[in-house]
Amino acid sequence: MKKLFMILCALGMILCITAQNSRKDIQKNLRLSGGSFLAYPGPSTHKQTSAPKGKKPFYISHFGRHGSRYPTKTDDFEYVIKTLKESDEEHALTPLGKDVLQRVIRMEQEAHLRAGELTSLGATQQQEIAERMMRRFPQVFEGNVTIEAKSTTSIRSILSMANLLLKLQAMNPKLTVKLDASQHDMGYLRHNDKLLSTQSLDEKNVGLYNAFVDAHSPWERVVGQLYADTAYLNQHVDGKKLNSYLFRLASVLQDMDLRKKMTLYDLFTDEELYENWRKDNVFWYLGFGFAPTNGGKMPFAQRFLLRNIIEQADSCLKLDHPSATLRFGHDTALLPLVCLMGINGYDLQTSDLDKMEHSGWADYKIIPMAANLQLVFYRNGCHDQDILVKVLLNENEATLPLKTDVAPFYHWQDFRDFYLQSINAYDEGCEPEDEEDD
Repeated sequence: MKKLFMILCALGMILCITAQNSRKDIQKNLRLSGGSFLAYPGPSTHKQTSAPKGKKPFYISHFGRHGSRYPTKTDDFEYVIKTLKESDEEHALTPLGKDVLQRVIRMEQEAHLRAGELTSLGATQQQEIAERMMRRFPQVFEGNVTIEAKSTTSIRSILSMANLLLKLQAMNPKLTVKLDASQHDMGYLRHNDKLLSTQSLDEKNVGLYNAFVDAHSPWERVVGQLYADTAYLNQHVDGKKLNSYLFRLASVLQDMDLRKKMTLYDLFTDEELYENWRKDNVFWYLGFGFAPTNGGKMPFAQRFLLRNIIEQADSCLKLDHPSATLRFGHDTALLPLVCLMGINGYDLQTSDLDKMEHSGWADYKIIPMAANLQLVFYRNGCHDQDILVKVLLNENEATLPLKTDVAPFYHWQDFRDFYLQSINAYDEGCEPEDEEDD
């Protein structure tokens, strides 16, 4: 009994330490609180595990999110500007409130008529990813080989694709590039699964999210410091909503040119940034992860993307020098794909939102701007039947829920059998639906 008690105490301590990781991460780097707005930080390590003797990289299959972008909706700026302007006209703002109004106006001016478009930083991110890809795996891009690239029809994704490909071609002018952005490919690059989407809007799932937001919305101090007239604030301003918009603008500012000249993070304490981040993190899990309250199947919306990755690989692996297949899309596809594949334990299933965070489930580790998943294939010559694959999430070596005797590499046959069995079983058990692209 004493031994069991000691084990339980030790497990409790581990959970407490793990629970503090995201809080500490954000204290060390406030930008991480931006979650999906995080400007791509690059790989945490540049060291790669050596492949088993004789195995060399020869093919890369990739899915990448577009790089840093401007807010997709002008309302992000308009609501804050309108609210603070009306407050200023009533002489309700503090000097800080007036200053914040001017900062947001400057942000709007930079982003004017550019809603959702790629920023200059977003272009740079893709170029840097291309350079690291070629320098890490030069054998894949040697000589006059062909790269096939597909993008969603979103302009930020198309420009992300173009920037990455231009960098690759600059490094090897012999490359042949085939690129396309067509509605034809949206069925797997951005599949809209109506059945699963409906399940994610289940009353229980939405209620769980709303209850969490209500419990983690520290807005009084943040908004209160902007107002000299508290009576006006209480009667005419939705403080919780204003806080939410200010936090989103503080997050996206790191993706804009103005990040070099100003910040909005000074409005928040470290704890307030952490609490605001938690709401967004829960949103991603309940909306796109394996949450029991959303039906527990949401990541299967990306089964068409995973099937495309497998089938394209099967076709390319027959070639002497297949080079690379590149795909460009969005966070709403990449995050559930990572969950579907169980990468780094992101196939977690729990209704305990605190446990989710204790387990290390953090959106900023999965889908920063320019996030990417790379499958790197290795073999010993064209006739090698034991092809290996290594998974890189945001250019860092990752784990899969598969047994392997050559970690962090996996046998391709094990990989394809495991995932095809999973998505085939889902397709056999679900009701057919009409596909609809967006």
